[in-house]
Amino acid sequence: MKTCLCLLALVGVVYSDPTIVFKEEFMDGDAWTDRWITSKHKSDMGKFELSAGAFYGDAEKDKGIKTSQDAHFYGSSAKFNEPFDNEDKTLVVQFTVKHEQNIDCGGGYVKLFPSNLDQADMNGDSPYAIMFGPDICGPGTKKVHVIFNYKGKNHLIKKDIRCKDDVFTHLYTLIVKPDNTYEVKIDNEKVESGTLEEDWDFLPAKKIKDPEAKKPDDWDEREKIDDPEDSKSEDWDKPEHIPDPDAKKPDDWDDEMDGEWEPPMIDNPEYKGEWKPKQIDNPDYKGKWVHPEIDNPEYSADEKLYRHSDIGVIGFDLWQVKSGTIFDNILITDDVDFAEQEGKDKWGKTKDPEKKMKDAADEEDRKKREEEEKLRKEEEEKNKPEGDDEDEEDEDAGEEEEDEDEHETHDEL
Repeated sequence: MKTCLCLLALVGVVYSDPTIVFKEEFMDGDAWTDRWITSKHKSDMGKFELSAGAFYGDAEKDKGIKTSQDAHFYGSSAKFNEPFDNEDKTLVVQFTVKHEQNIDCGGGYVKLFPSNLDQADMNGDSPYAIMFGPDICGPGTKKVHVIFNYKGKNHLIKKDIRCKDDVFTHLYTLIVKPDNTYEVKIDNEKVESGTLEEDWDFLPAKKIKDPEAKKPDDWDEREKIDDPEDSKSEDWDKPEHIPDPDAKKPDDWDDEMDGEWEPPMIDNPEYKGEWKPKQIDNPDYKGKWVHPEIDNPEYSADEKLYRHSDIGVIGFDLWQVKSGTIFDNILITDDVDFAEQEGKDKWGKTKDPEKKMKDAADEEDRKKREEEEKLRKEEEEKNKPEGDDEDEEDEDAGEEEEDEDEHETHDEL
């Protein structure tokens, strides 16, 4: 649907009729369950629940859908009012992710599906147009996925985009423009950009090696060669080891019993090593042969790599080992500035209060632990048997007497 002209008085920005393809903020209580369809592809799909989490900036505005069961697949999707075709339009995909559980392994991405998706059977094999968002699994995988389907095949971005891996809410934005360029933003800051053709393998290479070309037989790639005028000197060949001239047969050596005596071997000071001729510049050197390239006959430019003619459903198709991720502030639009301002109004206004609440909770937990430890020690001291102190004093006195006895013994010696 089209929105009317929107004046943001605080910043003085006017947005000219942005198309809001889809928007979800989970602000109407449990009514979200009427819009989002849970997949029944598996009988034990994980359950999403409405929650702002344990810490937040606003108790109501920060409510989103939260994964609630460990080691489960999650599948839930919502249909657009109308399918969207981004031909000649910018496509912006934006949402917030909060891994409050300090996630160890699990997805935090969204998928955009064609409008004919069977939502009740959505699963990992369901064809999708775009997959975007963070994915974490151990220390080795902390990336932002940007995957596009092109002519029936999924293509992963060739660049490595690192995602946020803390416990706070973060804003993820993907921008795809009709000039075949893209931009990825985290927390309204650009982290990656480029062209679709260069950063994905949608198309065959423009150039290929000429199959008819081959290196000439007389092509000399040797930069240096042996000096034909150089020769080995007559006294070069000396053995690497020689008998030790200073060694003598031991007086008790018995040739009949011990065999014939031979002196030990030592390094030969006159040994010069393996002889090699000197190297000189090769007069026939032609440089490294480079295989010539030709235009790839299979390459055909596509000015509409960016286009997805039928986007009609957004969904979460995830696996999580440790649950607790909260998704919120989902927006699909054609207006980059509008999406940026939405990010400022939603995530931007709650991020600092959220951190403040988390820091206060951490400080409270720290004080509580210290108080519990203090009480534990006091209880131990209180329950200590009465004779323990006297026994310790007797042991100390006995040790002092032993020390004095030892001291007197040393003095006598």
